[in-house]
Amino acid sequence: MIFNQSIKNDIERLFLYQNLYQIKLFLSEQLKGLPEPVQRYFAFSLEEGQQYVTYVKLKHTGDFRQYENQKWMPIEGEEYFTTETPGFLWIGKISLLPIVWITGIDKYLEGKGTFQIKLWSTITISDAPRGMELDESELLRWLAEAPLFPTALLPSRYLHWVSMDADSAKAVIDCSGTKVEALFHFDKRGEIVQINTDRYRAVGNSFVKGKWLGHYSNYVLAKNMMVPRDINVSWNTEAGNFTYARFKIEDLQYDDPVKY
Repeated sequence: MIFNQSIKNDIERLFLYQNLYQIKLFLSEQLKGLPEPVQRYFAFSLEEGQQYVTYVKLKHTGDFRQYENQKWMPIEGEEYFTTETPGFLWIGKISLLPIVWITGIDKYLEGKGTFQIKLWSTITISDAPRGMELDESELLRWLAEAPLFPTALLPSRYLHWVSMDADSAKAVIDCSGTKVEALFHFDKRGEIVQINTDRYRAVGNSFVKGKWLGHYSNYVLAKNMMVPRDINVSWNTEAGNFTYARFKIEDLQYDDPVKY
């Protein structure tokens, strides 16, 4: 099938674009000078000597809706990430009727963002305009999902932390000429419980920037790292928070850079 081959090709491109694989280990001395809540997070999520994650793949289930009064629709998806050079590819499927489904393809590949919706995984019915707004939006998604692979949130050539208060800190990421930031909120245990930022979303043939939030819960141990199994995302509007996606991670694998 043409669609499956296209996805396979994109996954291969994603993994090939990653910098040369190197074994790096987390040491607690790396936390010196970081904001206190960020230190608390890494003390909670990582063990001394934890190997950095380079490749990630996952499967999820959940619910999705486009509008506040719309009925929740079941969704299932696969996602692939690189961490040394930020990148991802997400494929999500929503069944509308027994023989009718739509597929969303969301990606940040080689520094460029793409978002499409296809009917029956074949007919393109939505294709977000390419450019700076979409690049920023997709890089923010990568940053928001980085709690699933905590070593990617350690300071690096493209990411640094800015102190805010006792329970929050700002992550700033600059990659391939695109710079974004998000405010992370931490509980007393060290869990990331929420992020909020300003993010572009496509509306017709243009973009609108809105308040965007992510909520994290149900932390579990994965390859000696503590990661959230449940992630909900919302837009903050004048009417309040509109949650449009509720994802549950069903499978999470590290450093196995091949398609499911």
